[in-house]
Amino acid sequence: MSAAGSLLVVAPVAAMFLLIVATRPARDTVVAPLRLAVVRAALVTGSFAVLTVEVLGALRALTRPAFAGAWLLFLVAAAAAAGWRRRRDAARRADAVAAPPRPALIGATGGAAPVDAAGPATTAPTHAAGGTSARAGWSARLADRWRTAGRVDRLLAGTVGGLVLVELLIALLAEPNNFDSQTYHLPKVEHWVAQGALEFWPTAIHRQVTIPPGAEYLLLHLRLLSGGDRLHNLVQWAAGVGCLLLAARIAAQLGGGRRAQLLTAFVLATTPMVALQATSTQTDLVAAAWAGCVATLVLDGLRRRTGVGTLLGLGVATGLTAVTKTSGLIAVGPLLVLWGLAQLRLTRLGSAVDPGRAASDGAARSAGSPVGGVARTVGASALILVLAAVVVGPFLARVHAEFGHPLGPPRLRESIPMERHDPPSVLVNALRIAHTAFDTPLAPLRRAAADAIIGGAGLLGVDPQDRAITFGRELFPEPAWYPDEDRVAFPLAGSLALLGALFALVRPQRISAGRAGPLRAYAVVVVAAVLLHTVMIKWQPWGNRLLLYALVLAVPLAGLWLDAIFRRHVTRPAGAETAGTGPATRGRRSVATLAAVTVLAGSALAGVLALSYGFPRRLVGTGSVFTTSEWDTRFLRRPQWADEFRWAAEAVRDSGARRIGLVEQNDNWEYPWWLLLRGADGRSPELVALQSVLPERPPADPSSVDAIVCTGSRPACVKLVPAGWRVEYRDYVGYALPPG
Repeated sequence: MSAAGSLLVVAPVAAMFLLIVATRPARDTVVAPLRLAVVRAALVTGSFAVLTVEVLGALRALTRPAFAGAWLLFLVAAAAAAGWRRRRDAARRADAVAAPPRPALIGATGGAAPVDAAGPATTAPTHAAGGTSARAGWSARLADRWRTAGRVDRLLAGTVGGLVLVELLIALLAEPNNFDSQTYHLPKVEHWVAQGALEFWPTAIHRQVTIPPGAEYLLLHLRLLSGGDRLHNLVQWAAGVGCLLLAARIAAQLGGGRRAQLLTAFVLATTPMVALQATSTQTDLVAAAWAGCVATLVLDGLRRRTGVGTLLGLGVATGLTAVTKTSGLIAVGPLLVLWGLAQLRLTRLGSAVDPGRAASDGAARSAGSPVGGVARTVGASALILVLAAVVVGPFLARVHAEFGHPLGPPRLRESIPMERHDPPSVLVNALRIAHTAFDTPLAPLRRAAADAIIGGAGLLGVDPQDRAITFGRELFPEPAWYPDEDRVAFPLAGSLALLGALFALVRPQRISAGRAGPLRAYAVVVVAAVLLHTVMIKWQPWGNRLLLYALVLAVPLAGLWLDAIFRRHVTRPAGAETAGTGPATRGRRSVATLAAVTVLAGSALAGVLALSYGFPRRLVGTGSVFTTSEWDTRFLRRPQWADEFRWAAEAVRDSGARRIGLVEQNDNWEYPWWLLLRGADGRSPELVALQSVLPERPPADPSSVDAIVCTGSRPACVKLVPAGWRVEYRDYVGYALPPG
């Protein structure tokens, strides 16, 4: 990456930090205000990135100068917003100093005390005890919280921080080597760069044009600004950090203190799927982060009227989820329903908007009127949908124009969604999904559970391999315990989340007495999302990563439940013997605490092992990011193909070919050709498909190209080679050149 590219890449990061300053909440009663500012800044930045691609794509201006100019303008705007916010805060502080002191009104606001990294009111810093002023910077506040934290809290926070830093190291050292990225994620980006526009192209790999491109839009920015793919892994890494912050904030919103929030972040950070995807060019963490933004904004609206700013956030977050991975909408839908019901409930109860929020967020003054409140809720819901359509609409319009349906061709609509919805089929699908998600290295347990599911399916009259409920030609069961980014199971985090959801539904007051109602409502939404997933998505060996959004939303329930266990263990009220908490009860609590500690230790070990030995990026052993060459790292999934691609690309380059035809099948690797055949000046090669699954996009004529490169089937390649051309083929890769 050039020095100019490095400077350009700094612009989005700097703009993000400036927006955090500009969008931090003005109210003192907001839960975790710093994390809320991060959410707001991320939504503004993400929507700007997506809409910039759409606008410049429509203008056929997907070029480095255009993107650099857009980001510099965005940076200037963010700096202006941050400066305005600092001046406004300074003026408010001056007014507060000049104003005469007023008697404190206990409970006047009726809201929660500010919570940031520390937790709820009991742990929020007063700055007097810590020797820092109220105007101390965030770094000073975080240092103060670290100083006042206990050993357990420090251990939890240190583990999470250590894992995040190691993931950052791997993300920077490892070249993109995800299988799907070689097939369609990264080729999609290269096609946009080559043609300077978003219009579809002839291709044999339909996923290059039919799968929502939100994450690839973000990669496109890095590709154009940096000139390569060295920073591509950072998109998922940043999304992983965002998921940790979001999950911890959700725990705080549901009444969790510092320990509950740290436990939430710990469980999520040590989940192997999260640790491995945080160094990848997959898209699941990005989708989970946008869905998490919806969740945390919805929870803000359970007890107070939602202002215009939050409505904008909900709409943008919904659109970003849809344009990244439509499966995330399975959770977003119930969350928005919960938000709507909460807003209507506030109307029915005649809840008034507090004057501070009305002034700062633009809440409707007619909220106290039932009719006005209902109308406002309906209008707000419409605004959310309109904003979501603005973000995802252009992509859906292109898909509809190409295939006559906004969800793409029948091949796509029938491959992943369930085609049978009778109760026995749904039950079998749910059991298979659970079996894969909770898989362990214990082979006898895996086999016994799978045999029971297959036997039960037979009794229900359902074929467990039925194509209507099974993706592609895959066969159940499939081991999923190994730490592979595409399929690794999450038995520990999943079990903790399941137990947390169960107790949140049955005994929410024992987990969070002050937030029992919101906690139960949130648990209902999470459970509903998981059930909807099993109704709508077919089982597949890689299905665990499709559930990542649900796991991120469910882990706060695990953190709250674990915190409740530890609190009951250390708290022994006066008169415990007479209150029914005698030795037997305390013994059960001790066993529960010991079990929880054991599970957490196992979770930490799983996270460390995933980063150390996980696949296809690891710290130690064969394929280590420290000892493996750049090219070999890209081919860790298929090392036998590395030399074949180089061999064919070298022959094509030596021939002087300029226009090169592609022959490939739906799951073949295309991305290596974009790297190997790129010009010496970094210019994209002219690659054209000789096959096309797009009915309105015919393939190129083989006689119009100077050379042909092939992957996969040799007969399919030979069939398209013009007569008289020389064909050379190895096991997976081949090429063809004209005579002479």
